[in-house]
Amino acid sequence: MLVNEMHIPEGLPVDGYGPGFFRVDGQLYDGGVLVGQGRVQSWAGPQEDAPLSALAGQIDVLLVGTGDSLTPLPGGLQPRLEAAGLGVEIMSSPSAARSYNVLLSEGRRVAVALVPVTAAGMGR
Repeated sequence: MLVNEMHIPEGLPVDGYGPGFFRVDGQLYDGGVLVGQGRVQSWAGPQEDAPLSALAGQIDVLLVGTGDSLTPLPGGLQPRLEAAGLGVEIMSSPSAARSYNVLLSEGRRVAVALVPVTAAGMGR
């Protein structure tokens, strides 16, 4: 199979992931991460909503990876983020990471918040 390398014009691509970690632009990060606007920060998960809300007006699309599988965001978080002007898409973390890289390569104003996958989730 021919594999083509994706060109990311600006931003930090998610290069990989595994049980409990993400690799972003060649650097390993333990735990959840929020990637966008050229920086990476630790993210404790959907219960830590302030960093997500702070993205309003700075990005157009926020992808939220909820770990091994799609899980709704708690406490009305998604409608609050959407009311602030963010387009929010929820999916598994692997799908969110791939979608983020594609949108980033298109030059879109995008960020991704990722909950780590588990070892069990890697075996699917």
